Amino acid sequence: MNLGIFMWPFLLLLAAAAAERSNVLFIVSDDLRTSLGCYGDSVAKSPNIDQLASKSQVFLNAFAQQAVCAPSRTSMLTSRRPDTTRLYDFNSYWRVHAGNYTTLPQHFKSEGYYTMSVGKVFHPGISSNHTDDYPYSWSIPAYHPFSFRFEKQKMCKGEDGRLHANLLCAVNVTEQPGGTLPDLESTEEAVRLLKSRASDGAPFFLAVGFHKPHIPFRIPQEYLSLYPLDKMTLAPDPDVPKRLPSVAYNPWTDVRKREDVQKLNVSFPYGPIPNDFQLRIRQHYYAAVSYMDAQVGRLLSTLDALGLTNNTMVVFTSDHGWSLGEHGEWAKYSNFDVVTRVPLIMFVPGVTAFDSYPEESTFPFIDVLTQPEYKSVYNFTNARVIRNTAELVDIFPTVTYMAGLPAIKECPEVSFKLDLCAAGRNLADTFNETERGKIPDLMAFSQYPRPADTPQSNSDLPDLKDIKVMGYSMRNWDYRFTLWLGFDPRTFKENTSDVHGGELYMLGTDPRQDDNIYGHIHDDLDHSMLMKLASLPPDTSLWTRMRLQLHYLTAGLKTNTGTV
Repeated sequence: MNLGIFMWPFLLLLAAAAAERSNVLFIVSDDLRTSLGCYGDSVAKSPNIDQLASKSQVFLNAFAQQAVCAPSRTSMLTSRRPDTTRLYDFNSYWRVHAGNYTTLPQHFKSEGYYTMSVGKVFHPGISSNHTDDYPYSWSIPAYHPFSFRFEKQKMCKGEDGRLHANLLCAVNVTEQPGGTLPDLESTEEAVRLLKSRASDGAPFFLAVGFHKPHIPFRIPQEYLSLYPLDKMTLAPDPDVPKRLPSVAYNPWTDVRKREDVQKLNVSFPYGPIPNDFQLRIRQHYYAAVSYMDAQVGRLLSTLDALGLTNNTMVVFTSDHGWSLGEHGEWAKYSNFDVVTRVPLIMFVPGVTAFDSYPEESTFPFIDVLTQPEYKSVYNFTNARVIRNTAELVDIFPTVTYMAGLPAIKECPEVSFKLDLCAAGRNLADTFNETERGKIPDLMAFSQYPRPADTPQSNSDLPDLKDIKVMGYSMRNWDYRFTLWLGFDPRTFKENTSDVHGGELYMLGTDPRQDDNIYGHIHDDLDHSMLMKLASLPPDTSLWTRMRLQLHYLTAGLKTNTGTV
């Protein structure tokens, strides 16, 4: 990306900060929505991530490209959108199925970095060639915690004293196999690797993927005490929106499969979970967030202890969010903000914060279990905030550039034959100056497949061959606009004339996206505007078509969207 002459002072500063190329600590959480203190969530207790945010740039409106693990992670790590990776389920490897795309860690490795993977970074299995893309992406084989093999087994003690495969699974860690849990093991391994690289001359790229707050909520039971059940509340919008197209609804099949949820005998697909159990789900989710936050804190304090903070860039994000009862939905698998919006925090030493002195600790560990008063003791304020939209595909070009490597060129509209390019934007310019206001043309794009127009047992995660409809969604400062279009899985092509449903939400007056005004506005759309859309050249990209349609749909609307 051409950054312009106006950025030269900043580039000189960056060059000075990166006289030696920065190490990178890349942390990704699983199924984490923006339920963090630094994102304004007053319930969440996340002091270590909040502390990181206080010395970082925080992107308040960053979005995943598909709200499910493997497609999102592959898209993020290659900076290619799902229609280019051609991965919408868990069942193909992009290098074979789509193109030999270079990944973020692979690019660092090619530039002389020692690259390491701990925990869930790539989605394991077919989608990463059963190797987490080793040896392409990593200098050594990826590490997976031994205790994860028990995650889907009957490990949760029920009221009957027996073990069950439950959704809610707070445990006594000492009673678990090996006396540990996956994220505890991953943290220990990541700390070991940091220590092994501290005195090495080569720069490193360490990716650490935490499994929580992904279900089941198998977490140390003590974290539930942070969220007394009588203090928990239900989602503010627990009902299915009246004008939501049936194709858009996520019937949360994976949640229904858990033994404790099956006992509730909830009707498919819309039957609500009883309120008391909803509160327990929300309690366990937040407790899982605090447990994961503690692991992040252990990693960051290790950087301090090893003297690595001043030359290590830290990136914290998630693969997608998770519904906690909003719109009558649970889990991910949709296009709403609550599942596509993710935390994105970037600490760049010397840029987002001054270098610390040897005797100073930039990221002292905060144990929220023994320091519950941290909010009054540690008054964290985000160092820098970006409210305009960003995307997970932006991470690759941004981290590469901010770490001191050459800029990655932008991908053309069709990039199957290009090994190295970025579909995302290089966000380096956002580190240069304070954001001055909204940029309506900045869009984040997401999509989700469906097997039918009505909720089915495989609506959450249809296999490629079963996909009949693709929901394409775009989000800017003012609107979320989604079209559900016919899709041919054999050609990987959408049919723009085969519209199965539409959604349009005005975020200024409807930030939770409960009032779909698409039908009303579309019915009133001037015939001449429809003709203009129909007369576009056949090779016009879908996103260009949707941009124009959004413009036509909203031309007469007034927005009231201060800050988001």
